[in-house]
Amino acid sequence: MDRRRIRSDRGQVALEYIGFVPILLFVALCAIQLGWIAYAEEQAGTAARTAARVEARNPDRGEAAGRSAISGGLASGATFAWSTSADAVSVTVTLTANSIIPGLGPHQARSTAVMPNDDPNPIGARP
Repeated sequence: MDRRRIRSDRGQVALEYIGFVPILLFVALCAIQLGWIAYAEEQAGTAARTAARVEARNPDRGEAAGRSAISGGLASGATFAWSTSADAVSVTVTLTANSIIPGLGPHQARSTAVMPNDDPNPIGARP
């Protein structure tokens, strides 16, 4: 009698495993997506600080420095928005982090940095 019972339970573990695999894959994709979003946010902050710091000392060179501070494919889609006054240089960098999870749209990572303007002639540097 025990032998029949063991044979009837033989495929149950395989079925439970197959049913649980999609859940494990979804959790893994969510973890990877969260890490990708955090990475994009960190890259936007680094690019904004670098661009503002370089722009404050060398007008019209901040965007190139900001783009070079971004690693990987995020740099190609980066946008820079500037605000320059006699006292400060402000830049907002926006990066797009695409989603790997179906149905979830891209994430816009945005960061702003303000640096004191060290340029002795700030007029005409940037509008």
